Amino acid sequence: MAGSQPTVTLVELSRSFADSVRTLLGDAGFAVRTLAPGDEGGLAAAEICLVLAGGAEPDGLDWIAQQHTTSGPPILLVGAAPDHRLAIGAVARGARDYFALPGDLDVFRRALERLAREGNAAAAAEGFAKAEQDAVGFGAIIGKSAPLQATVAQARRVAAIRDVTVLIGGETGTGKEVLARALHYHSPRSKAPFVDINCAAIPVNLLESELFGHEKGAFTGAVAAKAGLFEMADGGTMFLDEIGHLPLDLQPKLLRALEQREVRRVGGHGNKKVDVRVVAATHVDLAQAVRSGTFREDLYYRLNVVHLVLPPLRDRGDDILELAAVFAVRLAEQHQIPVPVLTEEVRQALRQHPWAGNIRELRNSIERALVLSTPGTIELGGLLLTRPSGPSDGDSGPLPFPAPLGTIIRAAALETLARVDGNKSEAARRLGISRPRLQRILDGDTD
Repeated sequence: MAGSQPTVTLVELSRSFADSVRTLLGDAGFAVRTLAPGDEGGLAAAEICLVLAGGAEPDGLDWIAQQHTTSGPPILLVGAAPDHRLAIGAVARGARDYFALPGDLDVFRRALERLAREGNAAAAAEGFAKAEQDAVGFGAIIGKSAPLQATVAQARRVAAIRDVTVLIGGETGTGKEVLARALHYHSPRSKAPFVDINCAAIPVNLLESELFGHEKGAFTGAVAAKAGLFEMADGGTMFLDEIGHLPLDLQPKLLRALEQREVRRVGGHGNKKVDVRVVAATHVDLAQAVRSGTFREDLYYRLNVVHLVLPPLRDRGDDILELAAVFAVRLAEQHQIPVPVLTEEVRQALRQHPWAGNIRELRNSIERALVLSTPGTIELGGLLLTRPSGPSDGDSGPLPFPAPLGTIIRAAALETLARVDGNKSEAARRLGISRPRLQRILDGDTD
């Protein structure tokens, strides 16, 4: 077998065929250690446990029964008697399987190979989770301001609790997805998938299928069955961004998934159990949405078990400068240009800007300035922090009045676009129109 193999722990209740088993394990690349029958405490460090009980099978059954654990290593009982009752008894007491040697030798080899693959997969998942924890965990959240650190401290406590539902609030661009990933990779679910979806970015007619899956023939184009994101996230975390935009008719199905831990595919007749922690995020006031009838009250309370709120960037003081410096280094390396120094003039301008688009706007401003400025510098003009005062026709700035209705509509669209740092999808959402409609308004078609 190729690859690094787990260590096999031997419990020798009988010396029968112990040497041959050791030889077999050595040839397969396993490291072997021996655990004395009275040293059950050492089982916690085992990766695979073989109980050798050739001629002493009842003692092997008793030893396995005394472990009283479901979280320990897989245990295989190896004996000499080809008796199905022994196999049944071993499994009933917690063993993975029973093998009678030499008759079951080939099956025994395959079982060891399977356990080795499982062990390597678990080790790979643990390594990936550790790498993600370092890259996107709480340590990767930049800033020392009191409002941010208060939220991070709450999040650290919540992360350790495996199943609690979390609702993250905060303005657009404050880093809600970053916090959701940190919650996942510092939780007991960190080795399982983190699956995310933006509820505002998926067409309404496709969103149910994306979340819950569909069966073959459920609708035109459903040529094969497909698992939904809840099934894909089984054992891990589902991040529902922009939850305030979840269509009203899908909200009862999400509520059922949360309360009953099961989902039903589109076109399906049975429910599938899922083990998923839900972390949702929104920048809208869900309580107000409940009052206006666009969000179910029962779902709101089910999501709002723990409410974490990320502060806007304008309330985070010198975090603005720390973030700007980090972005300057990362983006300069990405674009292979000299790392700039933030002058006092630039630092002052960064502090004073209101940052309506928060961290996303700050990053975009730094990247734009890096590209437009003399290499190795960030020039104040490149940041474009001062919103230009537009011409009298209302192309930007305060809404013109009195003016033709078309001019007012276009000016409102431009002002909204400026407030979200040019993000047309977000501007369209705030205006309550589609993105194509927004583009037509910007192009001068206001009819």
